[in-house]
Amino acid sequence: MIRAKYIKGFQLIPVILAVVIAFPGCKPTGSKQETAIILNQPLDYVNPFIGTAPLTDPDFIGYTPPPGWRVWAGLTYPGATLPNAMVQLSPITEYGSGAGYEYEDSEIIGFTHTNKGHWNLCHIPVLPITANTQAPFKSSFKKENEKASAGYYSVYLDDYKVKVELTTSLRSGFHRYTFDNNTEHKVLFDLSRANNRVDEWKIRKAEANAVEGYQRTGGDKVHFYAEFSESIQNLETTGEGKRDGYSIVVLQAEDKPVTLKIGLSFVSVANAKENLQKELGNRDFETVHQDAQDIWNAVLNKIQVSGGSEKEKELFYSSLYRSMQWPALRSDVNGDFSDEKGEIQNKGFRYYTNPSLWDTYRNKLVLLSLLSPDVTGDIIQSLVDKGSYSGFMPTFFHGDHAAPFIAQAYGKGITNFDVNKAYELLLNNAYKEGGTRPYIKEYIEKGFISDPDVENPQVETKAKAGVSKTLEFALDDHSLSILANALNDKEHADDLAKRAKNYINVFDPKTHFMRGKLDDGTFITPFDAEYPYYEYMYREANAWQLSFYVPHDMPGLVGLYENEQAFEEKLDSLFSLPWNPKHIARNVSGFLGQYCHGNQPDHEAPYAYYFIDKPEKSQQVIDILLKDYYGVGAEGLALSGMDDAGEMSAWYVFAASGLYPLSPADNEYIVSLPIFDTVKWNLGNTSFSIEKEGTSRELKSINFNGNEVSGYFITQEQLSKGGTLKLKTN
Repeated sequence: MIRAKYIKGFQLIPVILAVVIAFPGCKPTGSKQETAIILNQPLDYVNPFIGTAPLTDPDFIGYTPPPGWRVWAGLTYPGATLPNAMVQLSPITEYGSGAGYEYEDSEIIGFTHTNKGHWNLCHIPVLPITANTQAPFKSSFKKENEKASAGYYSVYLDDYKVKVELTTSLRSGFHRYTFDNNTEHKVLFDLSRANNRVDEWKIRKAEANAVEGYQRTGGDKVHFYAEFSESIQNLETTGEGKRDGYSIVVLQAEDKPVTLKIGLSFVSVANAKENLQKELGNRDFETVHQDAQDIWNAVLNKIQVSGGSEKEKELFYSSLYRSMQWPALRSDVNGDFSDEKGEIQNKGFRYYTNPSLWDTYRNKLVLLSLLSPDVTGDIIQSLVDKGSYSGFMPTFFHGDHAAPFIAQAYGKGITNFDVNKAYELLLNNAYKEGGTRPYIKEYIEKGFISDPDVENPQVETKAKAGVSKTLEFALDDHSLSILANALNDKEHADDLAKRAKNYINVFDPKTHFMRGKLDDGTFITPFDAEYPYYEYMYREANAWQLSFYVPHDMPGLVGLYENEQAFEEKLDSLFSLPWNPKHIARNVSGFLGQYCHGNQPDHEAPYAYYFIDKPEKSQQVIDILLKDYYGVGAEGLALSGMDDAGEMSAWYVFAASGLYPLSPADNEYIVSLPIFDTVKWNLGNTSFSIEKEGTSRELKSINFNGNEVSGYFITQEQLSKGGTLKLKTN
């Protein structure tokens, strides 16, 4: 593999590394050897281990991590799940870590039933154990005995001498344990543990072969009903309800594999039991596993590719697989869910967790809207339902990015949500204090959000992140103005469109950087454009990484420069000025010059050359990122940064396909060259194909259904009508 740390004059300065090929299709985790197997179905290319391995190379990371740091190289989990499901059934090697599983670990301490990769969840841990086992409960395992594919995970636990196999339905997990010794079968319920602090837990014997109970961590109370294939001989509980307590189910052992079916519910034990009975019932493990495969194949086949290498297909379909897992379902098979007040509701739609809007509005939620519009509508209705209690549309972490999410969905014809209520809540966000947008009064009055004058600020200095908020709110205003126009609210549409220009107010024409301002409007000095901050002026970024963040008005940004050459030179510097290894920020890693692909804030920047009519320079950057920033590390299983609920993965899917939703609410896609010969999108009753002619990586012309396309964008309307997009290269 050739990796470029930076681009000098757009001549690559390469570092030669060993070629690493990790083949998919339920392979052992250390699968680096070539194989003669021909893979045909998208499912065969999914490798759930991608994103679980660490980054350890300081040259790639950008700095030498301090002792004890594990750089966030994906934070994904390898276990079994279905698209946007309630259950994510996955192994745990360390609680308190991103996804509970770290590839380099050699011991498994449990299998949990919820996951996201955000240092939370990991509820209802269970672990098959053997006679005379004592706490702490854990077993070593070998990587060659660990396998995973879409909807399936298995491992052999060396210390307990049992093979574990896992698969799932939407709301239930299915375990199969094959013990070497069938004289005694035991299963640990380690309910005092999760990725968050456990506040309360309980378990009891419900029937001759079933236990039930719950686990509460913070705002989540997860009920379960678990049914064994063998009768329960005894339930041994130590420290019931305490933080170091646990329970062991002792089974009446039979000379055959043990199955455990466990239903979850965020409402009640009764609903957990119903979820289990309706989804798993009397079905055997192979049937449930096959159903999971069929479901994933149906989803993955919505984008079909031909050409490209086996490694590229593995990365593509593994990324698509990872993109379709969050938000997670929270309503039961009967429609019940627990609302923001903890009251039980049943309102005729599927209730979901909040999306990770700060990360995923950029691309992943666009992908979800294209491939699963009904689910998207229910996710939005879930947001509306939550917002109805506070009067504001919820957000996630930073910004107000339900605005671009909902605006783009409505523009795609997704209307299975209360559109008027959603719009009302978004307007409240944009105009009222005390809600989703901090410092909204200052933003409206001044057109920017200031930061205090801090002497010697550090990476972790906390303030208002005023530059980031100003830029993000400008995008959110633009997005909401589009929705306002669609709903014939011209007054708000015009006002929000004006506010969308507020990015100009933090642009310094002398330095060409987006810069922090004091309350009086003067720029903060001294100023170091290369220094990263978590929350001072910039949110998880430095000035370089945010100075091209105007995805809704790139021509306007170019117009702030003296000429296009000045813009080009500045953009060249973004990708060529080496990162200072003394600048260490844990969630900022994986650099190409100053550009950071390991975090989201600058993920639009590679496309900026299009706006000075030089798509070939964008293509060069995009190709480097696709080739050298995914599936990296010694095993070829690391990402350049945290996947963040699928955003990093969705970037790959779009960029590899040759389309990217630069400003989601505009519902148009910037066209680049795919890495495949053809890409076919199957969208409902229509299909849209992208065909590449020629071997060059320089785009010459774009032709849609026989007509030359002027410019570099295609619209959602064209995509929805279907047809063929032909891309000719020089």
